[in-house]
Amino acid sequence: MSLLFSANHFPLFQPKHTEDLKDPCPVFDGEMWHVFGSSGNVRTETWCILHATAPDLYGPWTEQDPVRLSIQGSGVAAPGVIFEDGVFHMFVQTEFMKPGGRCEHAISRDGFEWEVQQPALVSIPGTEEDGIYDPHPAIIGGRRYLVYSAMPPFLKVPQPDIYLARSLSDSWFGPWKRLGKILDHADVPHHNAREHPDYEWGIEGAQLIELPDGRIMLNATCFLPEGARGNRQRVFFAIADRPEGPYRSLGPVLDPGEAGENGHSTALVTGEEVTLFYQSRKCDTNNLWRYGIAKFNLGQPSFSPTPQPVASAA
Repeated sequence: MSLLFSANHFPLFQPKHTEDLKDPCPVFDGEMWHVFGSSGNVRTETWCILHATAPDLYGPWTEQDPVRLSIQGSGVAAPGVIFEDGVFHMFVQTEFMKPGGRCEHAISRDGFEWEVQQPALVSIPGTEEDGIYDPHPAIIGGRRYLVYSAMPPFLKVPQPDIYLARSLSDSWFGPWKRLGKILDHADVPHHNAREHPDYEWGIEGAQLIELPDGRIMLNATCFLPEGARGNRQRVFFAIADRPEGPYRSLGPVLDPGEAGENGHSTALVTGEEVTLFYQSRKCDTNNLWRYGIAKFNLGQPSFSPTPQPVASAA
């Protein structure tokens, strides 16, 4: 199922100092737009935290110096950022291809200089959260949440699902109460199954958004059960009545239009219009990851509240 998009601009800009752009998170500070993300190289899996600014969401975008954080890890990247009361709050992973990891928290007044706080979440060895990554903040019903990917111990490939935590202090400084898994592989019929002979990856890049009618939209990335590797990654949406679920998957929502794939994105909701700031790669970009922006309206039949959920709460 592909939604009817009123606009789709891709690629948004060509970076000057890196090969690949991934995991975009656009934030408006009242005066200008910032986009934070991962910049680096998929061949070596080496990443920095991208920072670019623009007067408008469509640009022109100016690349700034990468965000420097005093955080240790082999995969410090994929920032989820929110701006509230004059402060940027960044939640960032430290690992994503191996066990362990933390969801770290840093704050900034201007988006350029950052102060690292206490970690929001740390992995729990030997459990379903043996590894954690891809944190993203959300305000739902006035309460503060972190949605993230977590994976049990694995032998070959990580198999993450989507998890949720809520701040007990109702601030971004926590402490955070783990609410458990909110979306499993088995809940997403268009995602490769754990036992698939050519399994590629799990569910990641999650974000929660409160829709105007009070329902919750989960924006995340799946991997299709069929097709050549390097062409299976897709943005998908799911709908629930509360943050914990259960969620009804809407299926992949954005077709690359040719051999290629798209994934990790951030959705911005203004009234009935949704702006999707996403990553994609295809022949037009020489198979390098770039950012794009697509827009659609929530009035489409897919967002009707009448269909029954297919996913069960964890």
